[in-house]
Amino acid sequence: MTTTDIRVSGRTVEIKRAEKELFPGDGITKADLADYYRRAGRRILPHLRGRPLMLERHPDGIGDGRFMQKDTPDYFPDWIHRAELPKEGGTVGYPVCDDLATLLYLVDQACITPHRWLSKADRPDHPDLLVLDLDPSGEDFESVRRAAARLHELLDELDLPAALMTTGSRGLHVLVPLDHRAPFDDVRTFARDLADLLADRHPDELTTAARKQARRGRLYLDTQRNAYGQTAVTPYAVRALPGAPIATPLSWSELDDPDLTPQRWTIATIGERLEGDDPWAGELRRGRSLKAVARRLEKL
Repeated sequence: MTTTDIRVSGRTVEIKRAEKELFPGDGITKADLADYYRRAGRRILPHLRGRPLMLERHPDGIGDGRFMQKDTPDYFPDWIHRAELPKEGGTVGYPVCDDLATLLYLVDQACITPHRWLSKADRPDHPDLLVLDLDPSGEDFESVRRAAARLHELLDELDLPAALMTTGSRGLHVLVPLDHRAPFDDVRTFARDLADLLADRHPDELTTAARKQARRGRLYLDTQRNAYGQTAVTPYAVRALPGAPIATPLSWSELDDPDLTPQRWTIATIGERLEGDDPWAGELRRGRSLKAVARRLEKL
């Protein structure tokens, strides 16, 4: 088995079993995954720094089981940052990815997808992001596209900036930057009120019903990630699906692109986009307070 040494962030990271195929149907190896995350480092790291992570690990590749890991094992190097955060009955020492060496070490551990908290470790109860997951009942992406456009219109009514991204799976995420002041309970209530209003405006197409039987083919406006300890896929993260699709930030104008799909960009096709302009440049810089926005939402 081959070990590849990569020098980054002032450290040497070993990628053991570098030739191991993590995506057997596509021939994508652990070395290929490390190469992608190294190239994407300047784009993905700003979305990871300071945040507790849940690691989606596939030691034997995507076709042979996975496990989701929240705690940081004792064998992880001391230089990997931890966040000791409370849970019911104790605490969890979450890994935090603050540099490229950490990201590549996680690849060595067969972490294909890092899922991040919506808050940072220094203020875990106060998120700086709100996420709405547009989750179709099947493979109908046109319903996702329409829902995103309608949500964008509603957010414009509320004068609330937001960013858009593919999930690399079936749908889209809409992210709203917050100012860290509102606790999770208030953020989740606002997100649910926002989704309820949108569903009320388009009851034949949209729903906030969590039970699949109650959705009746309608697109689900999922707000449940807006809670303490919940996670969402990180922008520019690889998904553990055939073809290695990538959760990719979009500009809102790209919503009208007829070629857009939730899995449009993959490890094999993302290169040119990484080298181009960041579609989120400026989108998430200024977090908003929910107080005034919540009052405007009540009036609607």
